[in-house]
Amino acid sequence: MAETKATNPEAGRTQGEKQKQEAIDQEIHETKKTEKDAPKSHGEILRDQISEALETYDKSSSSLFLSSVTAGLEIGFSFLMICSLFYFLEGKMAEDSLFKMIAFVYPLGFILVVLGQSILFTEQTALLTLPVLNKKRSAGSMFQLWGIVIAGNLIGGYGIALILNWLGPKLGIFHSETVVKIADHVLDAAPQVILVSAIIAGWLMGLLSWLLASAKDTISRIVMIFLITSVMAFTGLHHSIIGSIEVFSGMINSPEITPLDYVTFQTLALIGNAFGGAIFVGLIKYRAFVFNVVGK
Repeated sequence: MAETKATNPEAGRTQGEKQKQEAIDQEIHETKKTEKDAPKSHGEILRDQISEALETYDKSSSSLFLSSVTAGLEIGFSFLMICSLFYFLEGKMAEDSLFKMIAFVYPLGFILVVLGQSILFTEQTALLTLPVLNKKRSAGSMFQLWGIVIAGNLIGGYGIALILNWLGPKLGIFHSETVVKIADHVLDAAPQVILVSAIIAGWLMGLLSWLLASAKDTISRIVMIFLITSVMAFTGLHHSIIGSIEVFSGMINSPEITPLDYVTFQTLALIGNAFGGAIFVGLIKYRAFVFNVVGK
């Protein structure tokens, strides 16, 4: 059966569009590697990003899902440190200062996820957009992949949240009141504020993926992850996966945080993160390269 336009990026394109696409592909593939100690060029980073994204598209659904669940579990170590630090410092400094101190431990889970090469939705959003923009994959396949990754991340997050909410009080490293305060802090914003905040967070996470492609050693990668994610924590930007763990944990510990509160937050955070990563990083970075090649 012939592929439809929805599933085949090549369908319905004019000869002129095909020629432009061929010029873009040729420029990407012919991008020369930079010298060993020189920074990568825009084209080289784009080529590496598209290649990495295509490898992700070609993985089996089972592999993608398990890797996504793993990422959801690993990001929970940020939640563990957030709660533990908050509980340890509570009463020793003002509460607003406590939330700023979280920036020092917030990056842990992200470092584990990225260096462990698990698949986190916000880190992959811009990356998975590039093959669609480059006409190598369809938008439908991208949304399908996003769905698998989001489901895996959330399920992993629920699992680690349940474990840590039981374990924290048993070890005396934090208690349920700590969890509720953190969840209330995440939710203490109007819906439109959460949405815009999530867009900025998605932008930063997409930019992190781009920056990591230019890094040549592990130390540089860790520094980049720490800088980007600590900015998110210090400024209170909303991240859909770690935020899911925080709000879900608050919901199971307090009747004041309802399932509707969780669903509303999660919907806004996911939409914002996806938009920020796909538009501000994926589209803009790609279009900047295309304008340089074809002029329009």
